[in-house]
Parts: sequence; C-alpha cells; structure tokens
Amino acid sequence: MAPDPPECLVHWLQHHLGQGLVGWSPVGGGCIHRAWRLELAGGGLAFAKTNTAAQLPLLEAEVLGLRALASHAPPGLVIPEPLAWGVAGEQAVLVLGWLNLGGRLGGVAARQAWFRLGQGLAALHRSSAVHAPTEGYGWAADNFLGSAPQTNSWRQDWAPFFADCRLAPQLAWAARRGQPLRGGQALLERLPHWLAGHRCQPALVHGDLWSGNAGLLADGATAIFDPACYWGDREVDLAMAQLFGGFPPAFFEGYAAAWPLEPGAAERVALYNLYHLLNHANLFGGDYHRQAQASINALLA
Repeated sequence: MAPDPPECLVHWLQHHLGQGLVGWSPVGGGCIHRAWRLELAGGGLAFAKTNTAAQLPLLEAEVLGLRALASHAPPGLVIPEPLAWGVAGEQAVLVLGWLNLGGRLGGVAARQAWFRLGQGLAALHRSSAVHAPTEGYGWAADNFLGSAPQTNSWRQDWAPFFADCRLAPQLAWAARRGQPLRGGQALLERLPHWLAGHRCQPALVHGDLWSGNAGLLADGATAIFDPACYWGDREVDLAMAQLFGGFPPAFFEGYAAAWPLEPGAAERVALYNLYHLLNHANLFGGDYHRQAQASINALLA
C-alpha cells in the first residue's frame, strides 16, 4: 500500500491544479524519479514525478522539451502536457497529463499504430526543420540525458556540435572516472571526415528516443515523452530507436514513408548511438563500458 503523500505536497497540488487529490498510487518504470498516478477530485487523472528539491532542474528541462515537441507535433502524436512543476516542501514535483498507455492492440492494429508513430515523428521533425533557429545546432541551455548533464552550446555545423557537445564530454567524463576509452581522441579527429558529406538540416529531436520513452495509447493514438531535446540531425532519433530493444519495424516503415532518410543513414547509426552507450557507461558502468569500447573499436576499424 502506498504511503500517504506529505501534507505540504497535497496542498501544493491543490493550489497548482485547482482541485483536490482523492487518490495517490505509485507507478513503476522510472529509475531517476518516483512516479505517481494522481486521482483528482474533478474525476480526472494526472501523472506526477517527485525527487529531492535539488533535482528540480531535471524536471524544468523536461518541461521545456515537452513544450517544444508539442509545438511541432502533428495530430495523433500525443505529448504529455506539463500541468504544474516546482518545489513542495523538500520535494521537486512535476505534474503531467495522464497517458493511458498499454493499449491492448495486437496484430494489424498494433502494426498500424507503430506505423503512425513513425509517420508522426517524421512530421514533427519536418515541421520543426522549417522553423530551425538561425544559431544552428544546439539548445538554448544545457539540459540532461537521463540524469546526466547534456552540453548544448551552439554550432553552425553538425559535425563540430556532435564532436564537441556529445562525444567529447562523455569521453572526458569516462577519463575522470578512471575508465578512459581507448581510441577516443582518434575517433574525435576522424569524425569530421565521416560526416563531411552529410548535409543535414537542424530539426528538433527528442534526443532520448528508446522504446521506454514512447508507446501506444488505449484509444489507438501514440505518444512520446521523457525527452532530452535539442536541434540536431533527425537521424539521431531513428538511430536510438534501434538501441536497447528497439522499436518494431512498422515504426521505421512509417517514418520512411513520410520522410525518407538521407543516403548513408545506416552507416551513421553506430556513431550516433555511441553517445548513448558512453552515457550509460558513465552512469552505470559494467557491460555498457565494454559495449562502448567495442563500438569505438569497430568505428575506427
């Protein structure tokens, strides 16, 4: 049985949501924050994340990412709406609109839904690319990939951004941890050559699009959430969608039907996913460190 929420949190929720709390139960799945299902006095549901007050910047960065995605998402691609966020007592809190995940779709219906999710992501990427910032690749402020800091200073060209703001900070972090990766500097030196012929335009990317951050809803709609947004090569989202279990083939078919990828995309997958392997190696160590080293070896070979 879930413990009762702290009184200060109950008052905070009532003040910011404009209605009382009649139910509070834990939700599984997260590894950074505690997650809760809120039953509201008005009959609706909401989703809340809580953590220590010091972790409020992670939640604030998530709000900015969700709002940016929502501004370009097509109909049918649901982005949870931030309803309230801040500090209640000693806890940082973020309240989002409830997503009725886990729709009981199977067979053709499930395949069609994943196809629509791919189409929706392509539409989001394409819509955002039309309104890309003149600063180029990056984000207005540093944010987070999971619980790890993510550097976002602007670059006019994609290769320097990916080298300076994605791979180099992770390689430096690994070295500070006493677990440097062999060949890291050689990889950074070769990266501009590898990407020299790739003329991508900045698009708003989710930035952390593994299968745990997307899903099908009970009504047949689709959703993405928990972003680590920035303006980058749209291929990074499609690359990560192949990592950590991956998305069903219908997702990639839907994306390709709406906006085919540039030539050579398959060859860039390992390079782009190295960023996430390095981040997991720095956060969790173990086999992720071995996977990251193996990826560097293969890229250099």
